[in-house]
Amino acid sequence: MTEGSGRVDRWKARVRTLKMEVHALLLACRDPRMPWPAKLVAALVVAYAASPIDLIPDFIPVLGYLDDLIILPLGIVLAIKMIPAEVMQDCRVRAGDVLPGTRAGAFIGATVVVVLWIAVIVAVVVFGYKLMGGQPSAISGLLPGHQF
Repeated sequence: MTEGSGRVDRWKARVRTLKMEVHALLLACRDPRMPWPAKLVAALVVAYAASPIDLIPDFIPVLGYLDDLIILPLGIVLAIKMIPAEVMQDCRVRAGDVLPGTRAGAFIGATVVVVLWIAVIVAVVVFGYKLMGGQPSAISGLLPGHQF
């Protein structure tokens, strides 16, 4: 085995571990033994991990992967520290019992995240429209030379 393939194998193992931890956090969010602040943080981390929209877009060189390499793992660590140890252990066992590729509801979860992002975008547009007086002509003052 070459040194390069050893690194690739280690990265693949880390990615599998990261996916399992996110799945365990999802299970922990549903656990009634969880305190609400920990549920909130865990839910935010899971939503961010599942979201197709990144804090920093991936097409930006180097910085684009910063959230995937630093922000997400730090969020996972914070959430895990807030979760009672016995709850997290139970959730890790349950997450490990699920065979890869058979996670029930993965499509539904992704759909919910996309719908939530669309709802947020629509809410921002509607709020912005109302903030400008509900008149498209209010935008014309922002764009000189353009009439709406």
